[in-house]
Amino acid sequence: MAKTAIELKGKTNKPLNNTWKKIKGQKALILMSFPFVIWLIVFKYIPLGGWTMAFQDYSPAKGFLDQEWVGLKHFKVLFKEDLFYQSLTNTLGMGILGLVFGTITSIGFALLINEVRLVRFKKLTQTISYLPHFVSWVIVANIVTTMLAPEGIVNNLLMATNLIDKPIGFMSNPNMFWGIVTAADVWKETGWNAIIYLAAMTGVDPQLYEAAKVDGASRWKQMWHITLPSIRPVIIVLLILNIGNLINIGFEKQMLLGNNIVAEKALVIDLYALNYGIGMFRYSFGTAIGIFKSVISVILIVIFNNLAKKTGDGGIY
Repeated sequence: MAKTAIELKGKTNKPLNNTWKKIKGQKALILMSFPFVIWLIVFKYIPLGGWTMAFQDYSPAKGFLDQEWVGLKHFKVLFKEDLFYQSLTNTLGMGILGLVFGTITSIGFALLINEVRLVRFKKLTQTISYLPHFVSWVIVANIVTTMLAPEGIVNNLLMATNLIDKPIGFMSNPNMFWGIVTAADVWKETGWNAIIYLAAMTGVDPQLYEAAKVDGASRWKQMWHITLPSIRPVIIVLLILNIGNLINIGFEKQMLLGNNIVAEKALVIDLYALNYGIGMFRYSFGTAIGIFKSVISVILIVIFNNLAKKTGDGGIY
């Protein structure tokens, strides 16, 4: 009887011992991850306590227990504001344009770089393509504004080639604003976003290309029938994550490239929260906008992740 108890005890402790052995074996990686876990807790999870402000008439002069709780008052005000729907339309419009053109250009650029056989030229091109990512939006906005000015290089080239008779006011045309922001964003981020696609392409089995060459497939057909299908799971995962951030496009580029003439098209949700929330000391209202953004992002990720799973393309969880 005693022997049976000892055997049972050994069996019970075995999973725990195996887990502890795995932890000891991965202790270096676990220690390396500690700073990032701490950062995540401090800057991402602890601030969630501030969401309570959305359900209060928050006043910095009062303590937490002394705040007046108002329920969904600020959300009701938010959904009645015309400017909110205008900012939501602009955010989704620029977000969708950035998602479509950003994804297409990043994948296309990665495919072209992957086909380059000269190693030095390939590395030089990659390095140059990464550089705009590290340039501040202040500088990028200044470059774009200067190039698209009535006396800028774009208008000069168009007039020199007789494509136009007089300068075009790019920055003063509201209908062009979304396109200008998207083009600037694509130029700035294409090289950087292509890194993951390039990394995925290096994992494609070379024997597939060799077999395709034997069958007489051109390099274009190899890209279309081998490279793209092989990195499809990576494309789907990144696409889902980018869709989740569709409403989180920031406000820097809109604020820096915008002006009074195009203000109606430049107003995005983050800028709306800044100007009509925090800027007017309506902290509770600004927090309500932030909660709305977070909820929409989660819903988008769940919906498109489930769609990806149903179509057999995998997902992020």
